[in-house]
Amino acid sequence: MTTPTQALSDAGVSIWLDDLSRARLADGSLKVLIEEKNVVGVTTNPSIFQAAISKGHGYDTQLRELVEAGADVEQVVFELTTQDVADACDLFAPIAEATGGVDGRVSIEVDPRLAWDTAETIAEARKLHAKVGKSNVHIKIPATLEGLEAIAETLGAGISVNVTLIFSLERYRAVINAFLTGLEKAKENGHDLAQIHSVASFFVSRVDTEIDKRLDAIGTPEAAALKGKAGLANARLAYQVYEEEFSSERFKLLAAAGALPQRPLWASTGVKDPSLPDTLYVAGLVADGVVNTMPEKTLEATYDHGEITGDTVTATYAESNALLDALENLGVSYNDVVAVLESEGLDKFVASWNELLADVEGALAGAVKGA
Repeated sequence: MTTPTQALSDAGVSIWLDDLSRARLADGSLKVLIEEKNVVGVTTNPSIFQAAISKGHGYDTQLRELVEAGADVEQVVFELTTQDVADACDLFAPIAEATGGVDGRVSIEVDPRLAWDTAETIAEARKLHAKVGKSNVHIKIPATLEGLEAIAETLGAGISVNVTLIFSLERYRAVINAFLTGLEKAKENGHDLAQIHSVASFFVSRVDTEIDKRLDAIGTPEAAALKGKAGLANARLAYQVYEEEFSSERFKLLAAAGALPQRPLWASTGVKDPSLPDTLYVAGLVADGVVNTMPEKTLEATYDHGEITGDTVTATYAESNALLDALENLGVSYNDVVAVLESEGLDKFVASWNELLADVEGALAGAVKGA
């Protein structure tokens, strides 16, 4: 019998796990998800590493070694996270080889405190790419206005990029422009475009969280009827943008030189509102050529009872536009919502990074004391 995750894969959706830890690598549980539940990639972020490193003892040995080498907190975080990503890249290498590098990818994010500094983001991206040293690594760069140039320059250096924290259709178009600019730079620099891969991480559930809060404040039956629908509508219209932009003459010239399109990636696909179906942002966003990166809880729910019925995106554009128009008519400002979400998203990642530094500082102090 075909499992729901196999049906999702057959429909053209690549399943990536939104989690990584040394424990997952050591106990073989990540390998099991690859073999049994169609996982073909991994994404990470500062919050994921903060949770991983603050729990258990999987990092103790490397911590002691780094203490003995005189590493400071920043160096330790760099070494621990890049080691996990490099090891995960090795695990996914056969998938990367079998798919020509399209899947089998593992993402690591630049220090989120650099999100507003173009030059430092570029430098950090190069440093991470060199340290991990694997052809199937993705360097994650936030889609801030300052990040757009960094995205183009990093791609221009032949480095594959996962663009993260995209909430608005306008910013998504700017991200695609940065991607195309980066490929044009890469071509000028003599890089093989077929070896450069990219995804654009479009966030889903957080849109509903913010908009539904505003709809509750309005409190009318009309407002209540729109709850839990904006996240899907926004993402579906992002796929329409993807179809339009990658049908352009500009991209066709790059494709003739070997370039692949930047795939849409659905991020934040765990349901935040328990009253909504737990597979809402999986079953409702099935389209060919996309990635859905899921927390394990969402992956397990999809595997257990996901109802995959084929494409649930491309016939919905008129309905999705009407939904966003209805929200505006009720006084829910799309532009304000996406601005708030970008700011909050970056703040959360910076907070997680600072917590990670604090946790590692405490672990270093313990290691020194234990020595």
